[in-house]
Amino acid sequence: MTEMVRKITLSRAVRTMQYLFPLEYNFYPRSWILPDESSFFEKEIRMMKDRDPSWKPTFIVKPDGGCQGDGIYLIKDPSDIRLTGGLQSRPAVVQEYICKPLLVDKLKFDIRLYVLLKSLEPLEIYIAKDGLSRFCTEPYQEPTLKNLHQVFMHLTNYSLNIHSGNFIHSDNVNTGSKRTFSSILCRLSSKGVDVKKVWSDIISLVIKTIIALTPELKVYYQSDIPAGKPGPTCFQILGFDILLMKNLKPMLLEVNANPSMRIEHEQELSPGVFENVPSPVDEEVKVAVIRDTLRLVDPQKQKKKDIQRFRLVPMCASTFPVQTLLPITIEKWHLYKFAEQRSQTLEHVSDAKEELLDAGPPDRLEHDANKNTEAGLPSLCLKQVFPKYAKQFNYLRLVDRVAALFIRFLGVKGTTKLGPTGFRTFIRNCKLSNSNFSMASVDILYIDITRRWNSMGIDHKESGMCWQAFVEAFFCLAQKKYKSLPLHEQVASLIDFCEYHLAVLDEKRLVCGRGIVERRNALVTCQTDGLQLIPAAHTSLLNRMATASKLADYRNHQY
Repeated sequence: MTEMVRKITLSRAVRTMQYLFPLEYNFYPRSWILPDESSFFEKEIRMMKDRDPSWKPTFIVKPDGGCQGDGIYLIKDPSDIRLTGGLQSRPAVVQEYICKPLLVDKLKFDIRLYVLLKSLEPLEIYIAKDGLSRFCTEPYQEPTLKNLHQVFMHLTNYSLNIHSGNFIHSDNVNTGSKRTFSSILCRLSSKGVDVKKVWSDIISLVIKTIIALTPELKVYYQSDIPAGKPGPTCFQILGFDILLMKNLKPMLLEVNANPSMRIEHEQELSPGVFENVPSPVDEEVKVAVIRDTLRLVDPQKQKKKDIQRFRLVPMCASTFPVQTLLPITIEKWHLYKFAEQRSQTLEHVSDAKEELLDAGPPDRLEHDANKNTEAGLPSLCLKQVFPKYAKQFNYLRLVDRVAALFIRFLGVKGTTKLGPTGFRTFIRNCKLSNSNFSMASVDILYIDITRRWNSMGIDHKESGMCWQAFVEAFFCLAQKKYKSLPLHEQVASLIDFCEYHLAVLDEKRLVCGRGIVERRNALVTCQTDGLQLIPAAHTSLLNRMATASKLADYRNHQY
């Protein structure tokens, strides 16, 4: 997950979706990846300025592996990037800077929302009902050459602004340099803003972003998690950083895989002497997120099963020698307790999922969840948004289906790259080669795209076609086959085409496998009924049947 939300990987994932659904993914600023796209970036900006001489953009450069505002700076012209140097050793993303943000008290601010990705397959997403609003500490002005360097005016990062002399620590969630997002919504609502529309747009942004990330995440997942293992096996709390524009349109800034969960801040008592002071704003938001994440991951809706079904023997001094009592009671007991909790979670996962799918409005969901939780706990602060709103967004999950094709032909368990044989098998099994697109052309396509992506520094630990390269190849094949359609219809049509031919192939293999088993059983029946077969005459037949049976078993295992 950490790799997936790095600035370059996130930009590539969202860009793929922007190619398919440009209107649905217009919440992410136009981005270029450096140094790979440096010349393209300069050329494109030059062309846009030629078309509109009055256009005076500002760009923000973000190092790929940077965090907490480290290395971020603003520029007015692409040529300014060269002044910084070090791009080869530290790749970056450059984006159009959002010059007209919504201001509160003349200050720019962003929103940190906490999102729980509870399960990947099936996809389950929850959003915290409250978040943090993090403010700049100098009044905002649109970027000029004179104020580009003023980070306290343009960058909302808490880790930067806390060093400003204007930063205000407050015990009130409605004031200060860090406030609750709900306090901002209340303020907007008092001015007549439709805050339900704002929330709806934010939820849509979150779901669409995760839909963009999940295909590649599944490729990594299958390489680490054994096939057929019951799920969900893992979860993640993500930190979404969102900026509201002046027209209240939410824009995605970035996603954090490991958002800070600190609920205190340092306060300087005297020069060089600090102490940790509780932060009421952080505590109100973050404690609820952690608490309810644990409640959702293991709902504890039924009483714990009798520990005897794990065949545990009471651990007492009379059962074990004194010298073995300590390791048994501590180590084995924790193992058994973990097994018990894991078993209960697996038993109730399907029940919990069905409840969520059938749930009505959020109030009813919270009420139903609370009936089975520990007495005295407050209502859930995490609101389920997927699969609750799946019908509205499932049409966007085209690339998920492409990922399923990619994973099917990877072959070796644990790999994340497709070899040339796997790619040829994909083309052949999906009936994509013809007189106009020979297997020689397939090899050329594979080599060209794979070589280009590998030259960008995409994971050299193993050879072959990476996931991003396969997506490009798939889009290329779709454009060749369905020339007159828009790109998303081309891709959807090719997916349907591939899935159909693979389903036919699977059915043939199933029928073939059944036939071999039936013929084998028939021969055994004949022998037991006294019909004597001459070994010399039928040895070749039996050998061919055994070979065919092994081949069918191998193919079923492989696919």
